[in-house]
Amino acid sequence: QVQLVESGGGLVQPGGSLRLSCAVSGSIFRGNAMHWFRQVPGKQRALVATITGGGSTNYADSVKGRFTISRDNAKNTVYLQMNSLRPDDTAVYYCYGQTALKGYWGQGTQVTVSS
Repeated sequence: QVQLVESGGGLVQPGGSLRLSCAVSGSIFRGNAMHWFRQVPGKQRALVATITGGGSTNYADSVKGRFTISRDNAKNTVYLQMNSLRPDDTAVYYCYGQTALKGYWGQGTQVTVSS
């Protein structure tokens, strides 16, 4: 059974940092790309960052230079280090992975950037 469980969200002041974690159980982690998305009320879920099975990364323009995605293959965990946070980074952040047949979402973790 595949499960993705995010953690690490919370309230942080502008300019602060948070690290999100996504623990993955099941067969989707090894060798597959993993992604972080975010969603604000009334808007579609948007891709934030991707890391391939080989460790190559890609970022949305809005987070380049501030966010870093990484993975620990021994722990089946993907991370999102978020620095220099801004109020417009406020959203629910979701981890996503997929096999050839199906995609899987985590339950999401709320990140709020506010003074």
